[in-house]
Amino acid sequence: MTLTVGDKAPDFTLPTDGGGNLSLKDLKGKKVVLYFYPKDDTPGCTTESKDFSALKGEFDALNCTVWGCSTDSVRRQCNFRDKQELTVPLLADEDQVVHAVFGTWQEKKNYGRTYMGTVRSTFLVDPQGNLAAAWPKVRVKGHADDVLAKLKELVG
Repeated sequence: MTLTVGDKAPDFTLPTDGGGNLSLKDLKGKKVVLYFYPKDDTPGCTTESKDFSALKGEFDALNCTVWGCSTDSVRRQCNFRDKQELTVPLLADEDQVVHAVFGTWQEKKNYGRTYMGTVRSTFLVDPQGNLAAAWPKVRVKGHADDVLAKLKELVG
């Protein structure tokens, strides 16, 4: 599925690292950053998650909640969160259902090997539940700052 800015963000329900489940519809009325990353506790994913965590207060001040999402288990995400002292909550999409709906579960190639995996991507959902911005194939360095800048631009 290919999502574009202006589309209704697909609703989902996933388990969280804090226990329980989160549905996107539960966040209606708030701005939401949803960033998809390949694997807990790897260099790029750790940097990205720590960068979003460092800016959490600024996102909160703009009535925006930030959620990370990977295909790792809740237990693994809890370990990742605790080890890296992350302040942004994490979602476990072990069956890649939400990844598929957002178009982040794709065929990848590495050293001549083809496999399915997460394409690092970020989506900004507006308070009405529509995609306000999207970053496909993210480069980690400076990304959280770019997302915050876009949010500030949209807020005015």
